[in-house]
Amino acid sequence: MTAGDWHITGDLDQFLTRAGEFLRSRPALHTVHLTVTAALRDRGLRMYGAGDPVFGTLERDGEVRAAFFRTPPGRLMLTPLTAGEANALASQLADLGDELPGVMSERDTASTFAEAWARRTGSASELHASQCLYRLGELTIPDPVPPGRPRVATANDREQLMRWYVEFAKAIGESGTSQDPGEWADSRIAYGGITLWETPDGTPVSMAGLTTKVAGQIRVAPVYTPADLRGRGYAGAVTVEVSRMARAAVAEEVLLFTDLANPTSNALYQRIGYRPVEDFAGYDFHPAPAPR
Repeated sequence: MTAGDWHITGDLDQFLTRAGEFLRSRPALHTVHLTVTAALRDRGLRMYGAGDPVFGTLERDGEVRAAFFRTPPGRLMLTPLTAGEANALASQLADLGDELPGVMSERDTASTFAEAWARRTGSASELHASQCLYRLGELTIPDPVPPGRPRVATANDREQLMRWYVEFAKAIGESGTSQDPGEWADSRIAYGGITLWETPDGTPVSMAGLTTKVAGQIRVAPVYTPADLRGRGYAGAVTVEVSRMARAAVAEEVLLFTDLANPTSNALYQRIGYRPVEDFAGYDFHPAPAPR
């Protein structure tokens, strides 16, 4: 299907054929697109929900200029667009009858698209999250390191991982769009994608994950410590460990997102060597009230 200059499809292979080189050209800025499409290819198109994913590429003069995907019920995920491109895409998707729950992109694109969608559809947009994408520079070990040790999670930790995944999704306001906890735990365990920090008596107190390597980049996600165990250095210690693992896997880019509303986590990641790359924003869309 073609809408204006956008090629829109439900075929993942077709999308990656068109957009793959473009996405790999800026692996840090396109990290979410790279990791999500790799997961969809490996574990099935409906791993995030019952709806069919939709993909799009903006092509001009035979060259891909931008891309998007959406895995229902999740938000539209955009690569950076100019204001004109964001306005045109909002109009094109509205004309196709899409009902979008929201948008996520770098800050200016997300804001411009949200405003355009509100004008085109009459819906209201609400800022859901402001995030910063960080890139690892020189890894610095925190001092002091909390007592305990890191350990890669195994099948014996499945219930723990499921419980913490649900708590993490709730904490960041993504409970309605998160992956099935059991499937998430199984997939991460299968490739050693979660590391736990445990106290000297073997009690897990924090976790940090890694995505698989795609286009030379690995993203640290998620990082979670239960509320009653925070402030003891566990998150920093386990993040350092998975960052080492990513470097050992010869990742050219080691990345992570943080919530800009949380000064504690932003300061922590900068202390251990992460440096800001780009600010991102997520907006939720709410239908206009029906006329009385």
